[in-house]
Order: sequence, then C-alpha cells, then structure tokens
Amino acid sequence: MQDTTRWATFRTGRWFTLVWLVPVILVLMVIVVLAAKAISSAEFGRDFLASYPGQSALPEGAPVGFPAWVQWQHFLNSFFILFIIRTGWQVRTTKRPPAYWTRNNSGLIKTKNPPVRIGLHLWLHLSVLVFVTGQWVRIVPTSWDIVPNAVSAGLQYASLNWPTEDGWVNYNALQTLSYFVIVFIAAPLALLTGIRMAPGLAGAFRSLEKIYPIKVARAIHFPVMIFFVAFIVVHVTLVLATGALRNLNHMYAGRDDISWWGFGIFAASVLLMVVAWIAARPSILASIAGITGSVRR
Repeated sequence: MQDTTRWATFRTGRWFTLVWLVPVILVLMVIVVLAAKAISSAEFGRDFLASYPGQSALPEGAPVGFPAWVQWQHFLNSFFILFIIRTGWQVRTTKRPPAYWTRNNSGLIKTKNPPVRIGLHLWLHLSVLVFVTGQWVRIVPTSWDIVPNAVSAGLQYASLNWPTEDGWVNYNALQTLSYFVIVFIAAPLALLTGIRMAPGLAGAFRSLEKIYPIKVARAIHFPVMIFFVAFIVVHVTLVLATGALRNLNHMYAGRDDISWWGFGIFAASVLLMVVAWIAARPSILASIAGITGSVRR
C-alpha cells in the first residue's frame, strides 16, 4: 500500500516527466544524427555542402578578432543573464516571496503615484541590467546566401562533422543568424514585454491595453526566457565541443591560439558566478534592497 502511494506521488510530481522525456530526446538525437549523416553522404548532399560550405563572406573592412571590451562584457553578459533567468523562474514559481520591497518615494526618484510593493525576487529581477553588446557587423546577415549556408552548417553539426570555421575572423552562418536573433530580436522582446508587466509601470501603460494587452506580454516573456536557456545550453556545449581552449581564448583572453589563458579566465568567472549564486540569499538581498526602499516580510 505504501509503495503504491509513493508511486502515485511520484507520478504526479514534476520529475516524472523526465522518466519518459529524457529517453525520447536521446532517441530523437540519434535519429537526427543518422539522418544528417545519410543526407551529407548522398550525392545531392555532397553537392550542397560543396556549394554552401556554411559560411557567408563578410563585408569589406569587417573587424578581425575580439577587442578587450567584448571580452569583459562577455563575462558580464553571462553573469547578468544567469541571475535574470534565475530570478525570472523564481518569480514564476514562488507562491510567496521571502520578503517584499517598497521603494522610498523620496530622493532622486519621486512619482505622483504611491510606491508599489513587489516581491524580493522580482526586485532583483528588475534590478539586473542586460548588456547587449557585440561587433554588430559580424552578426548582421548581409547576403541571402546566409540561409543555405546556415542549413549547411546545421547539417554538419547534426552529422557530428563540425563545420570548418574560424570564429576569430568570421562566424559560420548558423552562428551569425543565432547571434542576430539573440541581440536584435529576443533581447528587445524580453525588455519590451518585461517593461509592460513591471509593477508600477503596468498602470502607466494602461492606455495601451487594447493594442498591447498585458496578457500578450506575459505570453511572450516566458517563451523568450526558454529560448535564452536553450541558446545558452547549445552555445556552451558547442564552445566546449568544437575546440574549447581556442574558443575560450577568443572569448575571454583575446588570443587566437591554443593555450590555457582563456580557460583560466573562464574558470575564474564561473567561480565568481557560483559564489554570487550562493550569496544571493534573501537575507543579503533584503539588506541591499533596503538601501533604496523598505523591506518587509
């Protein structure tokens, strides 16, 4: 009887989905790899890959390499997006926040409307800044051949034959499209929908309810977060699987060689993020939030 009760509890739990979801995903991945290998080895597949190697030409004068400001902001992007995703998930899943923050209607920020009380997780979510940076010339498609080249790059990735590339000079077409979507579509969508839902601002935008309902903002905001998570998982996996030392040197050390400099900086940044993750406890957050408002449980 007790075993039956435990099984019934497990079946209704959130982890039960993984029992069938993980094997299904693994089977689908095997099918994709086998299909990609079959296509790339066929005559029409070989001709397609020869015509579209997976990389589009850059405009004349496009920058080579990664300047220092791109390197340190790559860390900031990773650091801030980590806590944006964490706090966004907490806001969505926490029924009762550990504390509530109300801003002080004094000092530099004064409004006619009374301050709005928000949960501590939401306070951190709104306080984090997203730095959208990058050398835009390298991530904006300039030719329609970016589409078949992206298909080619995807086919090569799926067949486990990584496309020949040199990220120091030029991203492959699939990378270019992915970075373009992240910077110029997903990030603005996250910002615009987040502002529309923000407590205090939602009332100010009430006149937009007919053309931009808050329900639409909510319906868009969460899938955008899922897209960011999926992109990060794939991005980090490919960085580590397609030449980790050289890729990390590009991203963190500004070097086009194979050495441990980039990995060392990357490891230090991960350690810093782990420390910040552990330190972001309600008691510490309440102390920081108390600087700009009042915190009550």
